[in-house]
Amino acid sequence: MGIISLHFALLAVISVFLFYLVRPKYRVGFLVLISCVFVASFSYYLLPYIIFYALINFIIGQKISNSKYRIAWYRTGIIINLSQLIILKYATFAIDPLLAQINSSFHVSRLAEIVVPVGISYFTLQGIGYLINVKMGWEKPDHLFLKFLLYIIFFPKYLSGPVERSNHLLPQFDFKVPFNEHQIADGLRTILIGVFKKVAIANQLAPYAINSLTNTIYSDGSTSWVIFLLQPLYLYFDFSGYTDIGIGIAKLFGIDLLPNFNRPFFAENITTFWKRFHISLSSWFNDYIFRQTGFKYRRWGVFASIYALFLTWMLFGIWHGAGWTFLLIGALQTIAISYEFFTKKIRLKIFSGIPLIVNSWISRILTYLFYSLCMVLFFSPDVKTAIGFLSKLTRFTGASPFDDISTKPFGVMIFIPVLLGIEFLQNDYPKVYAKLETCWSRDEKLQRILRWTVYSVVITIIYITGLKSQQFVYANF
Repeated sequence: MGIISLHFALLAVISVFLFYLVRPKYRVGFLVLISCVFVASFSYYLLPYIIFYALINFIIGQKISNSKYRIAWYRTGIIINLSQLIILKYATFAIDPLLAQINSSFHVSRLAEIVVPVGISYFTLQGIGYLINVKMGWEKPDHLFLKFLLYIIFFPKYLSGPVERSNHLLPQFDFKVPFNEHQIADGLRTILIGVFKKVAIANQLAPYAINSLTNTIYSDGSTSWVIFLLQPLYLYFDFSGYTDIGIGIAKLFGIDLLPNFNRPFFAENITTFWKRFHISLSSWFNDYIFRQTGFKYRRWGVFASIYALFLTWMLFGIWHGAGWTFLLIGALQTIAISYEFFTKKIRLKIFSGIPLIVNSWISRILTYLFYSLCMVLFFSPDVKTAIGFLSKLTRFTGASPFDDISTKPFGVMIFIPVLLGIEFLQNDYPKVYAKLETCWSRDEKLQRILRWTVYSVVITIIYITGLKSQQFVYANF
């Protein structure tokens, strides 16, 4: 069941309507039922698997809290979580080749074909995070299995996050907050923005970003540069569009999910970029891998940070997929962040004479180009394809990609600058943005007219561009 589909829209509308008719003490069970329907739409085998997965983590969480063998239970839980992730997601890359070496005809990856582990990377991180929180004493284990199951499979964030923290989401399942029409309105606005990003922008860019690296049509240097620069925008609007939809739907139930994006393309270095892009994931790796590893090996001094950084980003790369391209993405982040850390004082001294605004924009452009490089690896099926594509960037030959402009998605040339322009004002000139927000909101009648005019235009654009069934990129993880 795609999140941009009539079936999902009906599921969301009906579930929200019935949610407020159900008594508060039954709402957890109701949302579990709705979430189970959503999960089962991908695979009937996936639903019992994930219920069993949640039950195992729930029981182990209890044992970590009250057993004298708490460390043994904790390690068992981590091993189980990682083992099922490796078997169901990385068997083709890590296990099947080893079995082939001993002439075995058995393929572990066939288990994944049966279970169809959609969303496994996300719910595994949530399971591991929960066990770490309980082990460290950062939260008490929950004693209601239905609440914990809902934490794992809550349908608005199931496919592609945000990667929730148990101590953030579980307390909200008490549903003590009454119906709030302002939160409903805010949720609907957020959903509308998300659908606009996905349908009006990401879907229009998809043909130029997905599989374009291996397409011989895009073999000249000029077109390759366009693809190179568009891929980060495609991924951003596709992924943030899903996040907005998920966060908006959760708001309709009175639940606040973690933020996932904060104007990432206005970051001036890679370190800051990852504090703004896929925030829930990067912060998870920072808190549970980098800090824990750095603290454990603190006696190594600065080498502890380097090792922790390397381990964190290699795991971050592998999390995205089984392949050398993803390992290289992780390695590139390690190199870039290490460079930024060790050369910070020197760079500040060298560029101190350059005007701040010039320095800022040069940094942003370089950061964007570096991320564009990473996107080549992200969308390439293998390293050879990525290198072949990058080699085309040294040439500026070929027809202009804008020759047949009438057949291109012309709307995105307007929509992207408008949305990025709004983010620019929010990021660089927050006071100006605040004044623009308030200058037309003093008159309630004018505010209502302008607001509904904008809504009408956005809905019309979505309708015209068409609700295509293009899959979300991060639904693969």
